[in-house]
Amino acid sequence: MTRPTAHSRSAELDASTEARAQDVVNRILARAGTAIQHEQDEHSDHDGDQLDLAERAALQRVSGLSTELQDVSEVEYRQLRLERVVLVGLWTRGTAEEAEVSLRELAALAETAGSVVLDGMLQRRPAPDPGTYLGSGKAAELAGVVASTGADTVIVDSELSPSQRRGLEDVIKVKVIDRTALILDIFAQHAKSREGKAQVELAQLEYLLPRLRGWGESMSRQAGGRVAGGAGIGSRGPGETKIELDRRRIRTRMAKLRRQIAGMAPGRAARRHSRSAADVPSVAIAGYTNAGKSSLLNRLTDAGVLVQNALFATLDPTVRRAQTPDGRAYTLADTVGFVRNLPTQLVEAFRSTLEEVGSSDVILHVVDAAHPDPEGQIAAVRDVLRDIEGARELPEIVVLNKADLAAPETLHRLRTREPDALAVSARTGAGIEELRARIAETLPRPAVEVDVVVPYDRGDLVHRAHATGEVLSTEHLAEGTHLVARVDDALAADLRRAG
Repeated sequence: MTRPTAHSRSAELDASTEARAQDVVNRILARAGTAIQHEQDEHSDHDGDQLDLAERAALQRVSGLSTELQDVSEVEYRQLRLERVVLVGLWTRGTAEEAEVSLRELAALAETAGSVVLDGMLQRRPAPDPGTYLGSGKAAELAGVVASTGADTVIVDSELSPSQRRGLEDVIKVKVIDRTALILDIFAQHAKSREGKAQVELAQLEYLLPRLRGWGESMSRQAGGRVAGGAGIGSRGPGETKIELDRRRIRTRMAKLRRQIAGMAPGRAARRHSRSAADVPSVAIAGYTNAGKSSLLNRLTDAGVLVQNALFATLDPTVRRAQTPDGRAYTLADTVGFVRNLPTQLVEAFRSTLEEVGSSDVILHVVDAAHPDPEGQIAAVRDVLRDIEGARELPEIVVLNKADLAAPETLHRLRTREPDALAVSARTGAGIEELRARIAETLPRPAVEVDVVVPYDRGDLVHRAHATGEVLSTEHLAEGTHLVARVDDALAADLRRAG
């Protein structure tokens, strides 16, 4: 019997490694466990007509357009070039499965942005290379993959320094963007409100400022007056290069956006104050992107807000009124979803939006129980919540959504980790009544108990007690309504004066 030679064993090992690598790539391209998880209709009767969905579909990117605009109709119909991308990730710590899940999430993000994912690379490395992120050998291998697939963009599953991005672009000869730029692009596509658009633009400019790159003489030349971009005399300082001029313009625009966002903050604060003045408790729905927060809001309130099986479908907060099973009114606020390594620029820019979470009475933490790594989602969301003023002290209800799609062993594992968590399905309605009861238990209860007879001509006070308080009993007497209830201080004073 002949023994295998060292060369044959090496060849077998290389073939085995290549097969495993190809399996990883196939799973990444399949995007299992990210945004698309079931083929059946994802909307329920509680989601309404979903008119916003048709509007968003009209803005999808289309293939076959050049990078340069050829016709004004392309601007009018907002048709953007469909990018063909290759994904790149590093496995620096944790398990291979965790690194793979992160790259699958990047594939879902790329598709949400309107790109076609052609291939993916996952490299084991203790730390990123400071020059090209991957190292010269892997960067050259990536250049071959890009050339063979015909990709025009490489997306890296991390935040690149300006020098790493330039070094990688110089090797592979196509555009390189990182995870942060990709998320910012999605936010720019989906923002609808004036405040949301201003917040996204500010975040994009903060990201862009240190990454401006001079290309040859066009960015380094010095000139004055009208030669400097057509802005006229006085538009630039003495000896100012074009890249310095661009940086100054960006800083000026950022200052203007900050003033605009600061000017919008009082309106949001006034709306929150009016709700708190009416003593209506509030619940903020927070959670990982695509965990089903908007679907849950629709199920609880019939709000009809946009539901889409994609990452970051919701950017602008939506507030709707709801009732507990015992008739108490409260508000539900749907907020922007979180994600691993959420760009710091977005956290800062969306600070006013995230205040909806910090100013609430209860946090509804929605988890996608069907995701491959729900524990990672919980940790990522709590990392962001820790940075929001006032959010740490608030009671939290953990909701394991998509229970109809989750594996029973996953639900058991999550309930062991989070003993008070509730398993629900916003799509089928399973567990929703139990969730309503838990919200009613967790909401702050009025502090003052009253036992008064309210004249019949002050029925408005009885209505307020039902809407904002907890009515224990009512009895209709000759002189009025005998009311026993728990209410807030202001209403208790009004009831005593009326009685």
